[in-house]
Amino acid sequence: MKKIPEVTVLFWIMKICATTLGETAGDLLSMTLNLGYALSSLILISGFFITLIIQLYSKTYNPIIYWLVIVSTSTAGTTMSDYMDRTLGFGYSTGSLILIIILLIIFLLWRLSEKSLSVSNIVSFKGEIFYWAAILFSNTLGTAVGDYLADDSGLGFLGGAVLVGILLTVIVLIKYFTKVSTVLLFWIAFVLTRPFGATFGDLLTKSKEKGGLDFGTKGSSLILFVILIILIIYSYFEESKLRNKITKNLS
Repeated sequence: MKKIPEVTVLFWIMKICATTLGETAGDLLSMTLNLGYALSSLILISGFFITLIIQLYSKTYNPIIYWLVIVSTSTAGTTMSDYMDRTLGFGYSTGSLILIIILLIIFLLWRLSEKSLSVSNIVSFKGEIFYWAAILFSNTLGTAVGDYLADDSGLGFLGGAVLVGILLTVIVLIKYFTKVSTVLLFWIAFVLTRPFGATFGDLLTKSKEKGGLDFGTKGSSLILFVILIILIIYSYFEESKLRNKITKNLS
């Protein structure tokens, strides 16, 4: 049975919220709690595998489980990217290039194995594995791109968020007014919502001297967590209504 949500406006709102939470929560561990990028990455990747196993072995779509995995890929992606770019010294541009290559390899293997990269009809175990691998590395890539825009490009946190927001708007227009592949547009949008969340997360957490709003990692993470929980509860009831409607029509 299908275990992936429908791609709607609510999906993208929750995706941005989850990836922003991933940025602030990842920074909370690595910087605020001073665990470092390597240890934080190990902790968060372990959390990702735990939530992923639960998702893979669940029988139906469960909004709580699904979005827990999304958040875990976002938090793990934040520290993985920071470890590559800062601890290993690759820098944002080189780190982004490496992650792009990894992501393209995943897409290639997925396409050769499953014959499609569509996320609207993932029903096989192997298809789910490729789906979550693509999500993990797209979120990691998005973090690196977001950091590049905020730091190296000179745009700053707000400028980076505005630029990515404009690009996402262009993608929406392309979707509705052209015949460009929706699968391609989905994955471009999926990658771009991560730097949008990353730059927006930095905007929330960084000090006013650095161009942020100075909510801190703890306060920002708490606010985003509450918002995401409300959205998950809402999506859960919407999913229940849809299931009841389908069951009624079938009977």
